[in-house]
Amino acid sequence: MGELRTMNARRDPEGRKRALAQAVVEVVAEVGVGRTTHRMVARRAGVPLGATTYYFPTLADLVAAGLALVSDSVGVELERWRVAVEREPDKLAEVLSRLVADYVADQPKALLEYELYLAAARVPALRPLARAWLDGVHLMLAPRTGEAAARAISGLIDGVMLQAVVTGEAVPREALAVAIRQLGG
Repeated sequence: MGELRTMNARRDPEGRKRALAQAVVEVVAEVGVGRTTHRMVARRAGVPLGATTYYFPTLADLVAAGLALVSDSVGVELERWRVAVEREPDKLAEVLSRLVADYVADQPKALLEYELYLAAARVPALRPLARAWLDGVHLMLAPRTGEAAARAISGLIDGVMLQAVVTGEAVPREALAVAIRQLGG
């Protein structure tokens, strides 16, 4: 895969940028945001080091490109959640607790997305991309629960997912459903 990515990137500047964005996602998944370097990303993308700084002058720019790539998959995930919630509107708490459990069951993906999500705490330029998840969950819930409950449930879900990523433990689905119902879901 890396060889094909390299060949496409050499002929196409946009291909190089995409290859670098995908490479930063892979590197962050392996070593975390704090240990990611331009050099590691260039090596993974199969491009010269100068290409990383040409297209992405700062490491924050490079990480933002990775976050943008991941945010596309977040949009797909949010749509999947919206459809699931609409399919069973009377079982919001159960549906959400199942969706949360399913999401964090893919630990490598969840860890990667949280790495990039939390990078926004240090890099303000990343915040608009990171907010896509927060705002998407809120917009999905608010019509069903009201504004205040939507914010509270969104925060609860985020906290539960973060704890599951950190501990590697399964989401306590029944307890989460009870908490969601108590918050108004």
